Amino acid sequence: MVTPAHPMDQLQQRVNADARLVWRGRWVDTTFLVEAGDAAWLVQVAAGRIAAVKRGPLVMPSWSFALRAPKDAWNTFWLPNPPPGFHDLLALVKYRALRIEGNVHPFMANLLYFKGVMAAPRPRESVAGGVQ
Repeated sequence: MVTPAHPMDQLQQRVNADARLVWRGRWVDTTFLVEAGDAAWLVQVAAGRIAAVKRGPLVMPSWSFALRAPKDAWNTFWLPNPPPGFHDLLALVKYRALRIEGNVHPFMANLLYFKGVMAAPRPRESVAGGVQ
């Protein structure tokens, strides 16, 4: 049986294929950590492009900020049409499902970029309204 791909496995391809999102993050050069329960990914950003996504286990990773939430919260966030409270990173923070730790300056200074990056793995809807 083939294991379905995790949404984070699509992050690099989806972000780098979105020219507008890459342009929005053209001044972003950082490394951040995403944790979904026990799973972790180190995401390296260079000039708005995702240079690498490294899946854990990670030994002493270096990152500027971390986005930590339970696996269920991320899975709900990555639905095609997430419910209120799971539709946005700051909504997840408000409802205490997401913790942002470390140096939050790069995150807050480029908030729209990081919102787009983390939403990029969501299944896209076709013109007819079905999921691609």
